[in-house]
Amino acid sequence: MSRIGMVLAASVCLAPLQALAANPGAAQAQRVTITRDTWGIAHIRGKTDADAVFGMIYAQAEDDFNRVETNYLTALGRTAQAEGEAAIWGDLRQRLFINDADLKAQYAKSPGWLKTLMTAWADGLNYYLATHPQVKPKVLTHFEPWMALSFTEGSIGGDIEKVSLTGLESFYGKRQVAMTEDELGLKPWEPSGSNGIAIAPSNTKDGHALLLINPHTSFYFRSEAQVTSDQGLNVYGASTWGQFFVYQGFNEKAGWMHTTSTLDSVDEFAETIVDQGGKLFYRYGKELRPVTVGKITVPYKAADGSMKSRDFTVYLTHHGPIVREADGKWVAFSLMNTPIAALQQSFLRTKATDLKAFQKVAEFRANSSNNTLFADSTGQVALLMPQFVPKRDNRFDYTKPVDGSDPATDWQGLHALSEAPSVIAPANGWVANSNNWPYSAAAQFSPKIQDYPKYMDSVGENPRGLHYISLLKDRKDFTVDSLVTTAYDPYQPAFARLVPTLVTAWDKLAWDDPRKVALADQVAVLRGWDNRWSTDSVAQTLAVYWGEAMWNMGAAEAKADEVTIYDWMDGRSSADQKLKALADASAKLTADFGTWKTAWGQVNRFQRLTDDIVHPFDDAKPSIPVGFASAQWGSLASYGIRSDEGTKKRYGTYGNSFVAVVEFGPRLKARAITAGGESGDPASPHFNDQAERYSKGDLREVWFYPDQVKAHTERVYKPGE
Repeated sequence: MSRIGMVLAASVCLAPLQALAANPGAAQAQRVTITRDTWGIAHIRGKTDADAVFGMIYAQAEDDFNRVETNYLTALGRTAQAEGEAAIWGDLRQRLFINDADLKAQYAKSPGWLKTLMTAWADGLNYYLATHPQVKPKVLTHFEPWMALSFTEGSIGGDIEKVSLTGLESFYGKRQVAMTEDELGLKPWEPSGSNGIAIAPSNTKDGHALLLINPHTSFYFRSEAQVTSDQGLNVYGASTWGQFFVYQGFNEKAGWMHTTSTLDSVDEFAETIVDQGGKLFYRYGKELRPVTVGKITVPYKAADGSMKSRDFTVYLTHHGPIVREADGKWVAFSLMNTPIAALQQSFLRTKATDLKAFQKVAEFRANSSNNTLFADSTGQVALLMPQFVPKRDNRFDYTKPVDGSDPATDWQGLHALSEAPSVIAPANGWVANSNNWPYSAAAQFSPKIQDYPKYMDSVGENPRGLHYISLLKDRKDFTVDSLVTTAYDPYQPAFARLVPTLVTAWDKLAWDDPRKVALADQVAVLRGWDNRWSTDSVAQTLAVYWGEAMWNMGAAEAKADEVTIYDWMDGRSSADQKLKALADASAKLTADFGTWKTAWGQVNRFQRLTDDIVHPFDDAKPSIPVGFASAQWGSLASYGIRSDEGTKKRYGTYGNSFVAVVEFGPRLKARAITAGGESGDPASPHFNDQAERYSKGDLREVWFYPDQVKAHTERVYKPGE
């Protein structure tokens, strides 16, 4: 090469490096170190909390930028720009409650330390994109600090998802759209939420508090990492993709586990609308108040790839935006919308090292949807209810739309934290929650239902709640290992209740009834079953298919009668219905697998082929048998499945995701597992390296301390290298 050619080539190479050096994140990147352990999990260290946030979000983007961007498209109401017109209604729902101008204003009035973290978050994502030009975002090519305020709570589904999209489309699309079976609750569904157990030192073998962290989410919903700084941050756990705080996790002295609460913290108000000369008003007491009218423009990607938009005239009352119409009334939706407080609470609790400090952070009262199981190294254990709890008139049923014209139905401020049915240091030595009511959280030492307004719980008990009570009571020798065993206990109390009613129905058949012979073998298998799942159990398979057939048969009637599906199956369904469901289940299994005598592990599988948000499955490709089962039958280890057209096997998509057990001794000990693996890249060795262990509930050791990480290091680098 000529001298001139060499100079030109050098200038071409140096140009992007010079541009990179000028990037606002370049200097901060030098203050961050990322250590990947041999599971690919990132251990991030920064000089300041902001440096740590920069490195944390950079590492998340390395592992799965697609999921980071997808979450912010949802949060900002911009999904239709990537996915097309069908996503308009989800975007409209989001924009009814947030908009860019308001988020920018919220950012401007945020405390300085929080602005610094949000800036570091945006810089970390932008630095990732600058150093990875091969990554092509669908929409978000540049992140702004204020965007972090759009997504401040790490649950699988925020309060806003309680707004029906079909109701929204019917109202603002000006055409009737039928509610889906999922919205109506007519299909078997995997209970959303989680399990959490905190055990006091009095009930453990070594005298140290223990915590089970067992969120039930969509698979691959969160990133596992450790984040530390010289400003006292040292937290390990699971963060929802795109967020800069650990949502479920622990520091050296304390840990927390969130479960979706059954407390009612969102409400619908039925508004009486009056049209006076083309101007809209709504009744409130003896007055007419003007309806606030606004405009929302939702851009979307058209079928030809061009960008188009739809304009919507939207309506609000003081109760909130109008989201649907019912029985001639417009329905307004009220929820918590305090992003600054929520983001502060989400981050600051990760630095709380005991219950007193954790409760002080909770005074932000910006958690509306989560119960929290807590344990610390002093031996404190607690169940804390959501802190955003509106005061209401207990005469009204807030599980349904209340009369918005009656001022008595309005929210009357927030409850103090002490007014919620929380549990702290109960005498039995444990607390637990599985998205059931708080009134069994500590056995006989639980809060009493009569002492609280009915809106403090809107669901009641569930099969998992009954299950954990039976496992925790009267036991004083828990260890990390035995708590893991408890978390995967295979007993299913719903089947223990329901299967005997099927057996009785068969027993009462006349001997000349053809069903007596046709179903004899199936009933014999179920009669001798111990109601425990395992990969080799034929009874488990048969019970699941029977239970789902019963659910499909009775869900509408149970809903109409306002009883649980379990009560309908048990006491309201007929013997003929029970036996028909068994015949249908047997026929389906025979059609799909050649015989109804099919082991659970042949049906119930784990498979990870791609990083698609809606994962594809293929019976012809490798998969792994899984023993644990759906939480709807009381399995503590939750495994929600999906069977697609073209597949006969059933593949997990929801349930146990990140699972951890932590012991708060003089030196913290923890074990954990993540569904599949840490990376979203199918070419990465960490895309599916935890799958086999995940399928067996075989939790790996967590490397928390520097000496542990050093002994299991795969790579050490700075962002951009």
